[in-house]
Amino acid sequence: MFEFAWPAALLLLPLPWLLRWLLPAAERPARALQVAFLPRLRRLDSKQQVLVHTPRSAAPLILIWLLLVMACARPQLLGAPLPPLSSGRDMMLAIDLSASMDTRDLQLDGAASDRLSVVKHWLSELIGQRGGDRLGLILFGDKAYVQSPLTYDLDSVSTWLNETFIGLAGRDTAIGDAIGLAIKRLNAQPANSRVLLLVTDGANTAGTMSPIQAARIASDAHIRIFTVGVGAEGGGQSDLLSILEGDSDPANDLDEATLQEIAKLTGGDYFRVSDSAALQQMIERIEQLEPSQRADRASREAKPLYPWPLALALLLSTLWSSRPVRRRMHA
Repeated sequence: MFEFAWPAALLLLPLPWLLRWLLPAAERPARALQVAFLPRLRRLDSKQQVLVHTPRSAAPLILIWLLLVMACARPQLLGAPLPPLSSGRDMMLAIDLSASMDTRDLQLDGAASDRLSVVKHWLSELIGQRGGDRLGLILFGDKAYVQSPLTYDLDSVSTWLNETFIGLAGRDTAIGDAIGLAIKRLNAQPANSRVLLLVTDGANTAGTMSPIQAARIASDAHIRIFTVGVGAEGGGQSDLLSILEGDSDPANDLDEATLQEIAKLTGGDYFRVSDSAALQQMIERIEQLEPSQRADRASREAKPLYPWPLALALLLSTLWSSRPVRRRMHA
């Protein structure tokens, strides 16, 4: 597709005619010198006047001006759309799928709901606001697994999140391993900003790496970790299976001190989420601390064409200005 990159330059087209109309005519000094070949000089002067003022002789000048203005407007041919530049952040989401996430102590749309369903709901809202960023999804329980690598396809990340369920990765909580896996995924990416959002409702009860040790490694890798503690202050209804297996009260399992220390070591922040209002405040706070890099509008490969009219104008100017030389050579 053909277009002008600077179409406003075309407004310069009438400039010579405006200057000719607005500026006074140049005054010529009276001729008083009498020479023997004066008639010949008058004939030459007469020819020059004709060349300047007749439309036919002025056509090359008009064409040169049109070519110069066209080159200034930068004509170009647009090719196929180019892929967007990766100017956003790389953010991994680490979601706890342990048994305690089935505790029904939070509200969703005015009804009691389990913690995982509420987390899915507000994380889907957060994912929708991260246009231009690459997101990845880590699920952890007894071990940590990568459910989605870093991708610009935020709809797929949201779909994979909504398909998760309690116990998919085991019933315990390997917070340290989840952080370690996120470090491995983020550290391999040449991004300007690496972020981990860690969501859990318990304490580290599984895995081979301690959360504090993993946080120190993340700090050395320039990865900021935002930790989110989920659960109501006063406890709630845990499932019957957890009670029969002798699990402790889910309301008291949250290790806030460790989550706060992880955030402090990596330059992030800790959030305690116990209701929908706190969830909304957390989303707004994350947007303030780590604003997403919005994707630029689609661009196309542009092939510049301005050298052609510029070169043609230069050629015509050279030919037009060399006319007196050619006449003298033929005289």
